[in-house]
Amino acid sequence: MPNTPSVGPVAAPGIEISLPDVSRSFAEQGPSRNDLPLRATSNRTARMNAPRSPHEHDSAGTVARGDATLAEELGLLIDGATTYAIYMLDPQGRVTIWNRGAERIKGWAEAEIIGRDFAIFYPADDIAAGKPEADLARAHACGRIEEESWRVRKDGSEFLAAVTITALHDDAGALRGFGKVIRDITHEKAAEAAIVRREHHLRSILNTVPDAMIVMNEHGIVASFSAAAELVFGYAASDVIGRNVAMLMPQSEARAHDRHLHTYRRTGERHVIGNVRLENAMRNGGEIFPIELAVGEASIAGERIFTGFIRDLTHRRATERRVQELQSELVHVSRVSAMGTMASTLAHEINQPLTAIANYLEAARAMIGDDGNALLTDIAEALDLAAAQSLRAGTIVRRLRAFVDGRDTGFRDEPLDLLVEEATSLGLLGAHEAGIAVCTRVAPGRAIVLVDRIQIQQVLVNLIRNAIQSMAGSPDKVLTIATAREGDGYMQITVADTGTGIDAAVRARLFEAFATTKEDGMGLGLSICRTIVEAHGGRIWAEGIATGGTAFHFTMPLAQGRDTDTDD
Repeated sequence: MPNTPSVGPVAAPGIEISLPDVSRSFAEQGPSRNDLPLRATSNRTARMNAPRSPHEHDSAGTVARGDATLAEELGLLIDGATTYAIYMLDPQGRVTIWNRGAERIKGWAEAEIIGRDFAIFYPADDIAAGKPEADLARAHACGRIEEESWRVRKDGSEFLAAVTITALHDDAGALRGFGKVIRDITHEKAAEAAIVRREHHLRSILNTVPDAMIVMNEHGIVASFSAAAELVFGYAASDVIGRNVAMLMPQSEARAHDRHLHTYRRTGERHVIGNVRLENAMRNGGEIFPIELAVGEASIAGERIFTGFIRDLTHRRATERRVQELQSELVHVSRVSAMGTMASTLAHEINQPLTAIANYLEAARAMIGDDGNALLTDIAEALDLAAAQSLRAGTIVRRLRAFVDGRDTGFRDEPLDLLVEEATSLGLLGAHEAGIAVCTRVAPGRAIVLVDRIQIQQVLVNLIRNAIQSMAGSPDKVLTIATAREGDGYMQITVADTGTGIDAAVRARLFEAFATTKEDGMGLGLSICRTIVEAHGGRIWAEGIATGGTAFHFTMPLAQGRDTDTDD
């Protein structure tokens, strides 16, 4: 038996049909030649065996028998491709050959369809649009066309078909008809669409998961990079896919990761896979941040892939730090509250001995009298000053107690220059003996501020005494006290020294309770100063001086409508 060609003469000698490889389909799933119930000299076989011209009667008998055998075998081959509808059309589009696959797919028997126009296979809308004639015209012009479009069965149902139409020409080039191959791909496309839908559904789920997801192969090459990973690492997926995942790690972790992968491929020893670990990762730009990493493994078609889920712990760590800070602040508030209670108790207890001291001083002054003795006169003056300061101390204690208890401490309109002068005279005691030069710069005019005079003077005295102490070991000792206008409705007071200065880190917490730069300090003075200034509606801060030393500034409000007055 001669070899069966995949494309053979089915219409006339010299005519070839370019069809898909249906012989493989027949070999794999079609019936064998002996299994097929042969149609006894079917119309198609008769037509294929029929002589094409009177001259063919002169052919040798052996050639005729060979052609008949070949035609019969080709018919069996075409009929065996039951998953393909294979048929031929004449140049006008009428069906001339019809295989069993066409019967199975479209529902028409050979006897029913031979001679009918192939437009019957098209949906009504396509027929109205002239698609059948247009398809034949395109096939004639191009030689062959392929498309996926809808077709109609005998029962009226539609199916999606993969269509191939080939124009057939004789040796002279004349059009002899068209070969058509149809395959029903409805279920195939439905399965593909279902897969696409599942993929889209899975991708939408993965894109909404807040954790970053990275898929890589066993060599660490990234195959997938989720939208969450783009947000976490700052890279676009196109920048990462195809590169080693080590690019997302600090250098030390990257080297360790490559070693772990190599060890796992060689020995199967797991280091990260199956565990949840705390690691460090690196964003685009070089920022190192903490992560929680979980890695899973799967094998697909013999290839191992790893899926890593990464959770950014930056915000969690920040929250933990903030909780710790709040706990520290709570402890601090408790200590400050205890300090306030202690201060109120001390103010009550100290006030009585201070009153007694003042009484004794006044009694001693009265006993000295005024007899004109120069020494006694000096002693009397000293006693007067001591009595005045003891009374002042009593006033300060009473104001402190009122302030701690939250009572009104008595804000009044006070001339700023006199307030500063009184505080300076008290704060500078011993400054001259310590070799300190004092420079005072007062703003022009007479500013009236709304303050508790005693409390603000205590702030000034505390700052001045601190400045004097900071310059104890400094070769250049200059203390500057200045006042100036600060924005609308405020005055600023500055106390600057030329001491050793204060470190920037210490300045940041200088006004917190129990923060001090002195070996024997309690760390309460500046904290109380801040509390007093803020209670007046002002603010207090410290700045370093480029030439050395520190400048303390605080503000206080001007009395309403009394920002500056001129001297009488």
